Amino acid sequence: MDVVLYVVGSLVALGGLAGASSLRVVKQVERGVVFRLGRAQPDLRPPGVTRLVPVVDRMTRVNIQVATMPVPAQDGITRDNVTVRVDAVVYFRVIDPLRAIVEVQDYGFAISQVAQTSLRSIIGKSDLDDLLSNRDRLNQGLEVMLDSPAAGWGIEIDRVEIKDVALPESMKRSMSRQAEAERERRSRVITAEGELQASQRLADAATAMADTPAALQLRLLQTMVEVAAEKNSTLVLPFPVEMLRYFEAMAGERPAREAPPDGAARDRDA
Repeated sequence: MDVVLYVVGSLVALGGLAGASSLRVVKQVERGVVFRLGRAQPDLRPPGVTRLVPVVDRMTRVNIQVATMPVPAQDGITRDNVTVRVDAVVYFRVIDPLRAIVEVQDYGFAISQVAQTSLRSIIGKSDLDDLLSNRDRLNQGLEVMLDSPAAGWGIEIDRVEIKDVALPESMKRSMSRQAEAERERRSRVITAEGELQASQRLADAATAMADTPAALQLRLLQTMVEVAAEKNSTLVLPFPVEMLRYFEAMAGERPAREAPPDGAARDRDA
């Protein structure tokens, strides 16, 4: 009788151990893919406690969170023959755990390799200016290139971002000189436009003063006051323009007054 109880107790203990060993816990951010005798089961195990058939079932947990994968820096030559080094980052998540486990051996490594080859392809198809200033379009192109193979693996590409573009030192110096020349050109254009506007204003002021000579005299007096305020030892006074015109007019009338009349000249000759 004792032997029977011992055997029954042993069987119950073994059954309890087997039942406990068949329990698995699936986290909220995971889904369980069960392989029964090597065959993948179509039903995924949801989060929580799930039971497996001992010895027969094997379960693989798949994380369905958005994963961040840095893409190693890739060397390439742009379409305008500039050597650059570009790195990026890929954001993706698993939308079909069964396909992600069955269709590809290591979906993370596969995404990494596709991202590297796609990045080199984008570098060869783009100009340097696009890599530096038009990254949104390149990011979209990378996302499209990655999404095509990833969809067959049950992977969804959330987005792709180009992180940094490293240029050779010679190219950096050339771009610095180009930027400096561009700033110098803009400075000269702005200065020329300012001089043009100033000359137009001066021309308008000269026209107004020509119409009203008294305005010129008032401006002259204002200039004298401004110069005298500096406490200079020497003060230069410009000669009034109206007085010069008066002298010119007097010089033109004097020869006419000194010339004798035509009748008097004939009487002297007679």
